[in-house]
Amino acid sequence: MKRILITGAAGFLGSHLCDRFIKEGFHVIGMDNLLTGSLDNIKHLFPLKEFEYYHHDVSKFVHVPGELDYILHFASPASPIDYLKMPIQTLKVGALGTHNLLGLAKAKNARILVASTSEVYGDPLIHPQKEDYWGNVNPVGPRGVYDEAKRFLEAITMAYHNFHGVETRIIRIFNTYGPRMRVNDGRALPAFFSQAIRGEGITVFGDGSQTRSFCYVADLVEGIYRLLMSDHHMPVNIGNPDEITIKEVAEEVVKLVGNPDAKITYKPLPKDDPKVRQPDITKAREILGWEPTVSREEGLKITMEYFKEVVKV
Repeated sequence: MKRILITGAAGFLGSHLCDRFIKEGFHVIGMDNLLTGSLDNIKHLFPLKEFEYYHHDVSKFVHVPGELDYILHFASPASPIDYLKMPIQTLKVGALGTHNLLGLAKAKNARILVASTSEVYGDPLIHPQKEDYWGNVNPVGPRGVYDEAKRFLEAITMAYHNFHGVETRIIRIFNTYGPRMRVNDGRALPAFFSQAIRGEGITVFGDGSQTRSFCYVADLVEGIYRLLMSDHHMPVNIGNPDEITIKEVAEEVVKLVGNPDAKITYKPLPKDDPKVRQPDITKAREILGWEPTVSREEGLKITMEYFKEVVKV
């Protein structure tokens, strides 16, 4: 049985990855310090002999006994509300954490996939964003702690690949949504769903004309699996190229939830908030044979049912 370490295992993406790799017949070692994750996301896995859990901060030395075939590094605060509250921890997990896990991959002769982000493109001047675009990032702005942590993560991963011959994979994740997102995550869809269900004002920043591209979590997990199993070591965008304005997605959520008390309200746009975001997934299509299959209509319905269960009215 192949053994895989998944960091950030109790988080939104990490928990779905644990599910997928157990389904694929792996022995999964989940690791998390629960800074933003929750054991509720993985409690269904604890009775399984194919799963074990380590409560650990990967910014400190990481030791896993026995053989290890693969590592998925998904530990990091990932929403603006988190990394603005925890700027030092965000930088440390991107820098020290990645360094520790690359060292572990080297010692165990394991293949490692690291989770980068579309945020490495910053507020992009190229649209849609291709992997060869170097980005437009403000390193000293409020989002710089996350953007630069992930840019460093990519740089040190390439260094370990080129200098030490470690088998590395880099995924650039675009906006993803689905069950297990935190209600107070601070990102658009959790905010819209929880506000609409409670009948509160739906908070749209700016005039809502800024765009995002939302990928359902099952599609993203499929892309991650295919990239890990591929032989491609350069960064690959994984996301849904179906671009929509924030105002439009807010309207879709209001209509879906159907609460007559939910009305859209507008607040000032935060500093350095990207005006556009859309992945060019040509590389993923050609190299991985991957593209999203879940429509936004279908994905939003599933996500709404989840939020209706967890949002306290």
